[in-house]
Amino acid sequence: MLLRWVHRQAADLGHLPSRKQGEPCKAAGGMDSQVSNGSGLQDERITNLLLFGFLQNCSNHNFHRELEVLGHELPVPAYLQEDLSDELQTDGNRSSRFLDDEGTNSESQEEIIQDIARQLAQIGDSMDHSIHPRLVNNLAMQFMNVNLSEEERREHLAATLEQVRQTYPKDMEKEKATLMLAMVLAKKVADHTPSLLRDVFRTTVNFINQNLLTYVRNLVRNEMD
Repeated sequence: MLLRWVHRQAADLGHLPSRKQGEPCKAAGGMDSQVSNGSGLQDERITNLLLFGFLQNCSNHNFHRELEVLGHELPVPAYLQEDLSDELQTDGNRSSRFLDDEGTNSESQEEIIQDIARQLAQIGDSMDHSIHPRLVNNLAMQFMNVNLSEEERREHLAATLEQVRQTYPKDMEKEKATLMLAMVLAKKVADHTPSLLRDVFRTTVNFINQNLLTYVRNLVRNEMD
């Protein structure tokens, strides 16, 4: 399961605090079939929530306003959008409503995805400085090229990911490392040029759904066990 792997990686990095004793582990007993057969949240929605939550929980980024705008464009829960508004407006108000009406099961699934995203963001913060600025700059330049197709952008993202992966331990499971680094790269590009957030978000979601969809769906399913 990812969260156990996250904590192992964090222990090695000396970064992520362990889960507080007595903190409840979120679970939803009848949800396995909903995730595996697609009758729960749609695949793109799951990936949207995961990446959005990751970016929202990353520290020291320069795209707060762009992320708030993106949150209103995406089908993400209202409480996530209001978390962003709270950060910008510090009004302290928070609603419990959601944008969808799928009920408690959907809300439980969303909470688990957010829990995973928070954990990944903490690890992402520790990996942030290990990515060479030249790679980030080159990838940002590709996203600035309006003549590139979405497929070409995905190819550039994949090529950059492969370069970054060369610097990481070979014993790190490929799918886990690829998911982690793809989201960190999305954050780095958006931090480099905040106006690129929407484009890099879309491309990263498409990349994950094309290459890591089974892993992401199983990741959520396993955390619901």
